[in-house]
Amino acid sequence: MSPIRDRVVVDGDACPVKSEIARTVQSCGATALMVSSHDHRLVPEERVQVVTVDAGDQSTDLYIANVLTPRDVLVTGDYGLAALGLARGAAVLTPRGKEIREYDIDGLLEQRHFSARMRRGGGRTKGPPPFTPEDRVRFQQKLTTLLRGMQENCNL
Repeated sequence: MSPIRDRVVVDGDACPVKSEIARTVQSCGATALMVSSHDHRLVPEERVQVVTVDAGDQSTDLYIANVLTPRDVLVTGDYGLAALGLARGAAVLTPRGKEIREYDIDGLLEQRHFSARMRRGGGRTKGPPPFTPEDRVRFQQKLTTLLRGMQENCNL
């Protein structure tokens, strides 16, 4: 039986769907914890707590890794942080609405490593496609489905 999840933890530094997260947690009765460095100013709102950490290289990721629980949904596009989230028992969702599962993470990390090696060797790699309105809709639908499904499990 999977745990009941009631909090969305957000890697807020480069997250393009912060407003969608706020609307979704408010409508589903969940809460959000948005974590970012001093370089990115976030504003708290109803059901959304904001934590600001040092601007150090991995400060946001380390803070999130230390507070994640199996009751959380982690929103991140960072595969290294996603792997830590999965290891902590959290559900992981990318800002484009793709749920990352245990069986996905090894291939994603291998792809990331290969691309980094190519760039270090002077090669070029293709970046992600531009973020679209369809990505926002897909993300909000997936997050809503996750949170509502988790609430339904709570009523069992």
